Amino acid sequence: MDKLHLFDGDISVAELPQRFNNPFSYRPHPLCVRASEKVRRLINGDASLRDEAASGKMFGVLVVRDKVGRVGFLAAFSGLMGGSNSHEYFVPPVFDFLSPAGYFKLEEYEISLINKEISTITNSVEYIEALGELQSATNARDEFLSAERTAMQQAKALREERRLSGNLSDEELEAMLNESRFAKAEYRRNVKRWDEKLSAYKAAVSQFEQHIATLKDERKRRSAALQQWLFDNFILLNATGEKSSLTQIFSETPQGIPPAGAGECAAPKLLQYAYSSGLSPIAMAEFWMGASPVGEVRRDGCFYGSCISKCKPILGFMLRGLDVEPSPLETQHSCDVIDVLYEDEYLLAVNKPSGMLSVPGISGGVSLEEYLQGLYSGKADIRVVHRLDMATSGLLLVAKREDVFVELQRLFATRQVAKRYTALLDGVPSQSEGEISLPLAADYINRPRQMVDTLNGKHALTLYKVVEVVEYEGRKCARVHFTPVTGRTHQLRVHAAYSQGLDTPIVGDELYGSADKRLMLHADYISFVHPVTGKRVEIESSAGF
Repeated sequence: MDKLHLFDGDISVAELPQRFNNPFSYRPHPLCVRASEKVRRLINGDASLRDEAASGKMFGVLVVRDKVGRVGFLAAFSGLMGGSNSHEYFVPPVFDFLSPAGYFKLEEYEISLINKEISTITNSVEYIEALGELQSATNARDEFLSAERTAMQQAKALREERRLSGNLSDEELEAMLNESRFAKAEYRRNVKRWDEKLSAYKAAVSQFEQHIATLKDERKRRSAALQQWLFDNFILLNATGEKSSLTQIFSETPQGIPPAGAGECAAPKLLQYAYSSGLSPIAMAEFWMGASPVGEVRRDGCFYGSCISKCKPILGFMLRGLDVEPSPLETQHSCDVIDVLYEDEYLLAVNKPSGMLSVPGISGGVSLEEYLQGLYSGKADIRVVHRLDMATSGLLLVAKREDVFVELQRLFATRQVAKRYTALLDGVPSQSEGEISLPLAADYINRPRQMVDTLNGKHALTLYKVVEVVEYEGRKCARVHFTPVTGRTHQLRVHAAYSQGLDTPIVGDELYGSADKRLMLHADYISFVHPVTGKRVEIESSAGF
């Protein structure tokens, strides 16, 4: 069945993009939005699809042009739907390894038989009885030898008491020494007798455990071989007509091997079908439906960039041959003018623009620190003292001397610097003020995203207050002041968006909410005791939104 879906109504008013959008950072094209709405209607109209999507799933749409010039779209889901990777409305998987009669399912069945055999052995009456007999015999040995050691200690104490009493003949002393030697030798003989007795019980148990170990080794070997077979047979295409397996693609990455589930996300499925069907990709978007995974921030209806760990290497290959917009992280920010809001001979406070790195990174053009180092070359030892996210604007302290840098960092580490942020929330929180305490940890699968992790996360505390409710783009939004007590990565962004936080993401937060003109988060106030003069310094900066 043809997977190309045409749009309802006239689409001539929607100007097609000149370049394919960067899949990791984008604002969805209007046609992608229309396509996603159609997919959502389809899912909500089908009880089985609706119920599965309600638990949380990522979907994707790809606007394409066919060979006769018609513009339509393809749809895909990540992973499985209803235990299957095929559905009549959505594009097929890159590689259908779930075919019932295929090698993967047959080998998976053989591996499941190994699991079943291991379970049968470990739960068998014979194995359980052998374990019980060994344990009983071990307990009996331990009790017997413990009693022997106690008796030996008591006898030794009596001999020592006799020695201390004096008036013992040489024959009596020799007899006491022989008694001690005999007791020790008898104890060693008893240990040997018990070890011989236990060896039979251990041998009985060992027969079972050796069989289990052999089965586990076979399971491990066959599972690894099956996974490698899967990676080798996942053959991906790109716009130049090249082909490459997952094994080849990930061999050039630091991790070396593909992670589980690689190639099963929506984006690779969409591009693979387009290339294999002679369709020209125009724009792509991925969106979430349903509940958010535990600890993560995924909001129903929001668009998200492709995952980094699985999809970045894959899409890096699959997008070859397309004219793709550069990532904002690879676009140099214009920094002709940086607002300096405070300066003396020891430090300065500047207003970092949104979209500029605080300090040098892997990508991102000239950072604020590098720009200022160039500006003050030969005049000061410029060091940015703390950091703001690339998308966040606002106040940053910069030291001009190494000793001032060290002292300012100490003030931050000991929480002697007061900071405040202004943010525009995409909605209005239920409470006008309060605190948010949710521990945070890196989401290693989806860097640079962070997640709430109650087991391994670091303590993170934010105070907030709604300043006013305003109209923005036709909807009510809250302007808030955030006061971070701790300084975790993305702390304010996650605390705002997470369901147990404010459940209201910051406008323009494409990681945890929806993309907009920019991330509406600005560091607008900072206060500290000057490390040299000892005077209180307070600096403010208008958010500009």
